[in-house]
Amino acid sequence: MTRTKEQLKIENEELKSRLVETEEALTAIRSGEVDAIIVPGSKGEQVYSISSAETPYRTFIEEMDEGAVTLSGEGLVIFCNQRFSKLVNEPIERVIGTYFKRFIVPSDRSKFENLLTRKEKNNNVLTISLVNSLYLKLSFHLLPAYLQGDNCILVATDVTEIKREEKKLRELSLLLEQKLDVIKQLRMRLIEKKIDSDIEIKKLKKSNKKLVQKIAMHKQVESDLKLKLRSKKKTL
Repeated sequence: MTRTKEQLKIENEELKSRLVETEEALTAIRSGEVDAIIVPGSKGEQVYSISSAETPYRTFIEEMDEGAVTLSGEGLVIFCNQRFSKLVNEPIERVIGTYFKRFIVPSDRSKFENLLTRKEKNNNVLTISLVNSLYLKLSFHLLPAYLQGDNCILVATDVTEIKREEKKLRELSLLLEQKLDVIKQLRMRLIEKKIDSDIEIKKLKKSNKKLVQKIAMHKQVESDLKLKLRSKKKTL
């Protein structure tokens, strides 16, 4: 069924209104003007409280040098600190309310989702690559039951430099192995040449020995002939 121009205008106005409401809600969350947010999920709408009981955790998270995120059981970002916002290069208001996996490269998303769905994910650690080419080490920590225990805090440590150094070491190790293989091949060739040389030397020694023996025999024959000649001369 084709929608009329008037219907499209009405739909456009509704979408604009929803966008304004969303932006206002995020602003209210950041300024502490609301106590909870309602997020639609697979189990229907769920309420995530931003109560005073969470204030110490939020204060602690904000002061952390590492990135920190509060995640729902489905991987929705309920809260994040300024450090994490800088890591993903997006403002906090754009991070909150989105699914964490969108920051991860597609090849690493399944690892993240598998860990997220585990019942025993407390203190589990995972290293992933972000779409902005950074590497993060993620550490999962479950919240206490009175702070919505199904949620967890995710601590994100930037390990990009470590990963780059590891890559350099792997490349250097590979280069050294290649050079070692070349050295081994050269050594084998030298050994083969030495073996060939030793064989030739043995052949020469054997040949020389035979020549010495022949020379000795010839000298003996020559000596015998000289004796015979001398004997003949005496008889004459």
